[in-house]
Amino acid sequence: MIDPDSRTTSAAPPLREGGLSRAEAAAALRRDGPNELAASRPRSVWRLVRDITLEPMFLLLVACGVLYLALGDRQEALMLLGFVFVVMAISGVQQRRSERSLDALRDLSSPRARVVRDGVPQQVAARELVVGDTVMLAEGDRVPADLVLTQARHLAVDESLLTGESEPVDRPEVGAPAAAPAPADAAAWTVYAGTLVTRGQARGRVVATGARSALGRIGQSLATIETGLTPIQRETRQVVRRIAIVGLALAAVLAVARGVVLGDALQGLLAGLTLAMAILPEELPVVLSLFLGLGAWRLAREKVLARSIPAVELLGATTVLCVDKTGTLTFNRMAVSRLWSEQDEADLGPAAAPVLQEALHGLLEHAVLASHRRTFDPMEAAIGEAGQRWLADTGHLHGDWTLVDDYPLSSEMLAMSRVWQSPDRRERLIAAKGAPEAIVDLCHLDTARGERIADQVRRLAAGGLRVLGVARATFPAGTLPSLQHDFAYEFLGLVALEDPVRPDVPAAIVECRQAGIRVVMMTGDHPATALSVARQAGLQADAPAMTGSELATLDDAALQQRLARTHVFCRVQPQQKLRLVRAFQARGEVVAMTGDGVNDAPALKAADIGVAMGARGTEVAREAAALVLLDDDFASLVTAVRHGRRVFANLRKAIVFVVAAHVPIIGLSIAPLLFGWPLLLMPVHILFLQLVIDPACSVVFEAEPLEAGAMRQRPRRPDQRLFDASVLARGLWQGTGLLLLLLLVHAAARHLGAADPRRDEVARAVTFAVLVLCNLGLIDVNRSWCRPTWPRAGRPNRPFVAVTLATLLMLAGVLGVPALGGLFAFAPPGATLGLAGLAAVGVGLLWFEAVKHRLRPRAQA
Repeated sequence: MIDPDSRTTSAAPPLREGGLSRAEAAAALRRDGPNELAASRPRSVWRLVRDITLEPMFLLLVACGVLYLALGDRQEALMLLGFVFVVMAISGVQQRRSERSLDALRDLSSPRARVVRDGVPQQVAARELVVGDTVMLAEGDRVPADLVLTQARHLAVDESLLTGESEPVDRPEVGAPAAAPAPADAAAWTVYAGTLVTRGQARGRVVATGARSALGRIGQSLATIETGLTPIQRETRQVVRRIAIVGLALAAVLAVARGVVLGDALQGLLAGLTLAMAILPEELPVVLSLFLGLGAWRLAREKVLARSIPAVELLGATTVLCVDKTGTLTFNRMAVSRLWSEQDEADLGPAAAPVLQEALHGLLEHAVLASHRRTFDPMEAAIGEAGQRWLADTGHLHGDWTLVDDYPLSSEMLAMSRVWQSPDRRERLIAAKGAPEAIVDLCHLDTARGERIADQVRRLAAGGLRVLGVARATFPAGTLPSLQHDFAYEFLGLVALEDPVRPDVPAAIVECRQAGIRVVMMTGDHPATALSVARQAGLQADAPAMTGSELATLDDAALQQRLARTHVFCRVQPQQKLRLVRAFQARGEVVAMTGDGVNDAPALKAADIGVAMGARGTEVAREAAALVLLDDDFASLVTAVRHGRRVFANLRKAIVFVVAAHVPIIGLSIAPLLFGWPLLLMPVHILFLQLVIDPACSVVFEAEPLEAGAMRQRPRRPDQRLFDASVLARGLWQGTGLLLLLLLVHAAARHLGAADPRRDEVARAVTFAVLVLCNLGLIDVNRSWCRPTWPRAGRPNRPFVAVTLATLLMLAGVLGVPALGGLFAFAPPGATLGLAGLAAVGVGLLWFEAVKHRLRPRAQA
């Protein structure tokens, strides 16, 4: 258990209801530091260098450099070791870029806290809390620091993170304002950082932050958290391991064979090491981490926070989106639109009369009394605003009344009641609001009267309005009953609120439908309201809506039959959302689900991709989710699906290029042994090609936009592999064709230059130039599998332009500068061979296009 007496606190300023000022908070933050635990530090430069030097490619390069020194070729050795630092720099920059992206995501995902500063409630990052801050807590919030309660109503806190006790702990009722508690009461009046509010509302003053909090003293640290590999990372690691084993075996065979043929063990070993460098696909792990890291970072720029990297992988496979209505399809900015009682009704819209009828004053008065005075709930805020507008100076707003008790909303009773005591009366007044059917039940109305009210509810709900019933009761002083049902309620009327559909939602739902993604709505609203909003949003609303009570009567088989044609689920409880998610998954669907409440957490966790609301969601919902919509916008969710498809598609393009680029390199490393030629590729040539391949895989393909028709195709299978048959076939066809072309070019160059004493150097230069230029063509062709390479409209891929220009400059240097050409064992080819090489490049590009055209239907399928 926590020892409250051991709590370390800083000197806090005196308690003020208006909280700290901004200046005081800034000064305290500078003095005490941020409210965060010791996180794992990013890798230092020296650790990064150490990790890179242990990479197999680095070790192979060093071994080749040592061999060149042993062979007496000092220039080759120094140049090779110089290239080592270039490769290290590229790897370091790529890894640093990925780490910076993930750091930015960690900053975004840090929890938020609601504080009062300068007398104004506001949200700040939890890391900015300081001792003395006034923090507001509500159901579902993670306590951001150690707090002494100054107000608390029906507060229960889950302290299992600290104590191991699974049952939430009730906290005593605390009035407002309250002085700091005596030491003997500290344990009961203190809530600790990291614990979870499971019920009620509270305010508290921060007394300890960061490492000085209870959580910090126990030694919890982000540095101890180890994340496992994602499915794609595991698949990539297996592929790299298998290829490395095969490559090293082939390299050993080549080294022995070459050594026996030449009678020179060192030359044979050099050939073997060159082949090992050619085969080893060291780009793949770098490419994967960069793609996923930058993919999550790009999502964050679109106001979608990816808290789980596997979510980025799986987004492209989503087949069903289960979305909430309020705040996702609608603005979550409610306004009271109509009031209705059995005697009168009124329109409170923009064109309403300036004065509210006296007969409806009591209805709005008790709706205000049934709501929290300080609230973040948009519905209660709208009722409060309507009260201030229509009841000002009428005597129906009771700022001097005292709240005695309240009965919160529950899954058993969809209504809440608040008990008030006026200064001049002994009896207490109870105001209740909630689902109309629950209020009718509380009022014990007869069937005929209840049906008349239900007809009116249906009429209002058919217009897309959210309808609440309002009732009142009185109770003498004394002990209050334990249940709301024990009061004698009088039905007052209905309050109808409007929450308009976001204007971009219909287009987003059309895009989902075109992409083969089914959108279903789950809401607690009345069926007529839900269907009306569904039609406005563009959802399929031809079939009847399924209510929570109807869902409860269906067994699993009957539910499966209904799921095929039902798109609107209303009056559903959070636990029923979990059942629906599992039912969709049982049909083989990949489910993404939105939620914001504490009770939504099980369904968010069970969904393939849980999506929490960033603005209005609870902290526990955000922790259970894989994605967080920072602006609560449905269109952002569609954007996330688009990004998921883009990441997976571009990863496959990069892998095709890696396969296609390595096939000719491997072939040219083995060909000299088969045809009796001198070495075609040496380690320095492999390094040059690595300077093209690594940036192309990671930067060029990652920056490529989504294919034009990708959001008009059905989602990919969730079990679809990166390295499947279609990817390997495309890469092998492209690479094998290029290898045959290069062998033909080399043989022709040797034949045409038979009389030249430097024919081997000339043929090597021409072959290498064709290989490099064809690699650039491979990149360009594989940037799109659906459109021809020429002409290609749209914005240029800037990384590709940069890679192309840098490669051409480097190639011109090694071909045109004699000193560099000597290091590469090149001799300048004549004009005839140069033109023949360019013609060969053209043939290679035509071959790549032919393969793309031939395999296009397979790729799209």
